[in-house]
Amino acid sequence: MLDESLLDAPERLTEADRRGLLRGAAEAGARVRTAARHAAEAGVGNLKPDGRPRAVLIAGPGAAATHAADLLGTLAGAGSPVTRLAPTGVAPAAGALRWELPGWAGSVDLLLIATPDGAEPGLSLLAEQAYRRGCTVVAVAPAGSPLNDAVSASRGLFIPMATAPYDHDEPLAGAAPGVLWALLTPLLALLDRTGLLEAPPEAVGKVADRLDRVAERCGPAIVTYSNPAKTLASELADSLPVVWTEGTSAGPAGRRFAAALAELSGTPAVVADLPEALAAHSALLAGRLAAGADPDDFFRDRVEEPAALHARVVLLRDRPIGGLTAAPNARDLALGHDTPISELEPEAGAELETLAELIAITDFAAVYLALASGA
Repeated sequence: MLDESLLDAPERLTEADRRGLLRGAAEAGARVRTAARHAAEAGVGNLKPDGRPRAVLIAGPGAAATHAADLLGTLAGAGSPVTRLAPTGVAPAAGALRWELPGWAGSVDLLLIATPDGAEPGLSLLAEQAYRRGCTVVAVAPAGSPLNDAVSASRGLFIPMATAPYDHDEPLAGAAPGVLWALLTPLLALLDRTGLLEAPPEAVGKVADRLDRVAERCGPAIVTYSNPAKTLASELADSLPVVWTEGTSAGPAGRRFAAALAELSGTPAVVADLPEALAAHSALLAGRLAAGADPDDFFRDRVEEPAALHARVVLLRDRPIGGLTAAPNARDLALGHDTPISELEPEAGAELETLAELIAITDFAAVYLALASGA
């Protein structure tokens, strides 16, 4: 059950935030600036690449590496394929994970390693394997970690991760807002130098400014009725979020939102892109999860038995390709099945800025839902 009174009690929210999730969301802009400075100090701005890599491979544990690969692949487009190397192993523990390069990887490919830990033996072994194959290796991880030494020995580039003191208070969640921006920002700067995407320093600075503005609108001191993140969190209480995305940038933001809901608050969610979502989720909205499918049982014990779980559509929109939009049909489908709908659309700006805004608002919402539900 969601404790909605907690959402408008900043002191209680701070006390409940044992993992530093709210701080990570609020300080996302500052984390971007620190990470950009670390990348510059590591020499990223002075790199003179011979040309675009044939392929970009990304390795790392958990949600952070998955989301970084998704975001970078979306921003890079078809210029060079961006592929995440999924780990194998018997458990999601640093010592148990292993990564392998594909058989075709060689000297014309780029390996990026992104981890908030840096103590994974499998990543150090991957850096050595890449060196033997002739792959260029770039890693972002905490300074002084074992991966630092492994990458240096492999003649790769190591960029210290931008960390905060509270990062070490509790185990870091892969979907934590601060972790994403600390790992993603140096990689944006690097791929800008290689020509795979456009993320010059001034664009990264605008991303940090946009994140600051979102923090001002969505911070814990802003009351629910004027706080889009708190409003979304309260709307998703006791519901199954059905996340629909439209526009290039909205896709990875929606997938990250679904993953953050699951990892941070234990809330399951489904996600799909419009217009395909209309066919993919039509039966879901017409089934037992529809608002009118299972009317409230008059004899249900209101204290001991929870209410039936119903779907709620969350529509994340950016600029649709060609100006065509499936949003009206999406609203008609949802409302036609008595399914409530929440909508988020970023302010105008460059693709990086709109992407950052969607991620920031949904990150705040996932954190508020986690804290208010006691996760």
